[in-house]
Amino acid sequence: MTFGRFFLFIVQRSNSIAWLMVCVGILSGLLSAGVLALINYALHHPTDHSLVVLFGFVTLVAGKILANVGSHILLVRFSQDTILDLSVSLCAKIVRTPLFRSERRGASQILITLTDDVSWVTWAIQSFPNFLVSGALVLGCGIFLAWLSWSVFAVVLGFTVVSAIGHHWLHANVRDIIAASREARAQLFQHFRALTDGLKELLMHRARRQEFVHEEVRGAADSYRKTNLHATRIQAMLEAWNQASLYSLIGFLIFLFPSFVSISSEVLTGYIIGMMYMIGSISNIISTIPTLERGQVALKNIERLGISLDVGREDIQTKDVVDRAPATSPIVQWTDVVFSYGEDHGAETAFTLGPISFELYPGELVFIIGGNGSGKSTLVKVLAGLYPPVGGHVRLADATITTDNREWYREHFSVIFSDFYLFKKLLGESGSRVDRLAPQYLRLLHLDQKVTVHDRSFSTLDLSQGQRKRLALVTAYLEDRAIYVFDEWAADQDPQYKEIFYKTLLPDLRARGKTVIVITHDDRYFHLGNQIIKLEDGQVVDHVKQDGCPSIARPAM
Repeated sequence: MTFGRFFLFIVQRSNSIAWLMVCVGILSGLLSAGVLALINYALHHPTDHSLVVLFGFVTLVAGKILANVGSHILLVRFSQDTILDLSVSLCAKIVRTPLFRSERRGASQILITLTDDVSWVTWAIQSFPNFLVSGALVLGCGIFLAWLSWSVFAVVLGFTVVSAIGHHWLHANVRDIIAASREARAQLFQHFRALTDGLKELLMHRARRQEFVHEEVRGAADSYRKTNLHATRIQAMLEAWNQASLYSLIGFLIFLFPSFVSISSEVLTGYIIGMMYMIGSISNIISTIPTLERGQVALKNIERLGISLDVGREDIQTKDVVDRAPATSPIVQWTDVVFSYGEDHGAETAFTLGPISFELYPGELVFIIGGNGSGKSTLVKVLAGLYPPVGGHVRLADATITTDNREWYREHFSVIFSDFYLFKKLLGESGSRVDRLAPQYLRLLHLDQKVTVHDRSFSTLDLSQGQRKRLALVTAYLEDRAIYVFDEWAADQDPQYKEIFYKTLLPDLRARGKTVIVITHDDRYFHLGNQIIKLEDGQVVDHVKQDGCPSIARPAM
């Protein structure tokens, strides 16, 4: 059992503070051993209670107390700084992780990483100095005992080796049990999310909710309980084994060893006092090991999430955002673009989008149509730069899009997804601009009687789904991007507002030079579009160009 990875992580967070904690912890342990040696000396030399001995005792005790206080202060500061840095760093890296990778891991895995794994790493950091102090004290006492008598120390060392072998045998499966406990908790988190997301459906079906609570939730919770109990039982056995080994050694030294080997009362007393003195530290080490093990497992799980814990650079804006492109030149060009889900990416069956080629011009309205599973939503994610294509070429204005500038590419899109999330605060927007434009957009979308904006925050999100989509459109208007994408936006709107969306809002965006892509089944409005792209099974089966847009080549089939 080693904690090399965990110690390396601590050093990486703050090299100077980490080593200072180690040094202070070791100093505290050695001072404790010094106090033990001085007490043993004073007990066997009652006539030598000089001022030097008294001063040495006071100095050692004062040093130990100061070292403990200093270690505690450093610990609190380091652990709090670490949990802050780790939480923010993980969130920053998650939002920069490719969407495809995050979706494969699943929301429950990301959530448990941000909660349980971060917490376990923090608790392990808090326990690590105590582990070092106790280890240093045991080491110091060992040096003192070896100094008293090498022959007795050899016996103690033999007992220690036997005890360590038994400890290792009992401890062999602990890490696997901890990992199983964590996975069981992830399953429980997944059920909790299903509870909140599907509450209405559960309330509407008695048999469904009974099976969900009594079988699904209870099963996951019971699995979590069993793994934790198993780990606790092993830990209790480990503690009992170590206590039995230590007291057996003490009993052997007191009752049996003097019968075989001549040993002075001073040496015997020193050994008994030393081992009794070490009991507390050994118990601390034993009780700390599970926390450190869980910290190691948590680090491993964070790495499994695909997110490096090193300090990464922020996304770099490689060039200015394209504001307006010439109406006669395409703003987006796809040439034989391919994207594929496959078994190697966690999908049970392969699905391939493309190859697809098309051009999008400023001021165009493009409809993307097709049945369920045809690839419309996948196309939107590739188009918006959330999924990287596995083949073909994507260009924005005069720039070819690669991994290095895909973040810059995404800055040109404002997308309202079918499963959109609405933030209460208008994050990333200028306060003065929000104050000036938000009331206008709320009036335009007939929301000014229900929602106001103060300090860049909506007054409420307690709205119908159609109204929430309109509020999302307010956010999109404020973003003022070059390309707008609406994924089934009008599906939850009443007929009157569908008319406003297709015949007022979309033409207004086009008049402002925006490229607008709409995924829809509303064929009554297809005549308003410049292009209609129909998908089936990831392939373009029809691509219609209607009058009123620049001449463009038919896509490759």
